[in-house]
Amino acid sequence: MAKKPNNEDASLDMTPMIDVVFQLIIFFVVTLKMTDDKDTTIKLEDGSHGIVLTQDELPPSQLTIDVAKTGRVSLSNITLTDQMLAAKIRERKAKFGPDFPCMIRADQKAPHRHVARVMNICAAQGVWKLSFVAIAEHKKPQK
Repeated sequence: MAKKPNNEDASLDMTPMIDVVFQLIIFFVVTLKMTDDKDTTIKLEDGSHGIVLTQDELPPSQLTIDVAKTGRVSLSNITLTDQMLAAKIRERKAKFGPDFPCMIRADQKAPHRHVARVMNICAAQGVWKLSFVAIAEHKKPQK
């Protein structure tokens, strides 16, 4: 005759569940975006006469391209070559269509040739909706 199981000493081992929870916590802490991925060396021009937009008003499809005064072009503070930028724009255009907003954050002392290079790359990929980012408040004149 088969022996009946004894349910009096039944217990559940919680160790594997706790291990999984800790692994999930570690994953989310590591992948958490802690800072704004912008080139902090860029000093923007005064744009007090332009349209003021907040981050909430911009669509998620927008692409912000940083142009430093040295000519460094970056997305999310990652330096890109002209070919890499063109590929990123093509990817974004394929996903959102040609009317996605493309914002150019250029340093106030960046030579125009660097900004024009980015504009030409956008135009070559069929993206024409370009805007320039500036700060909204007035700056005091430097002495």
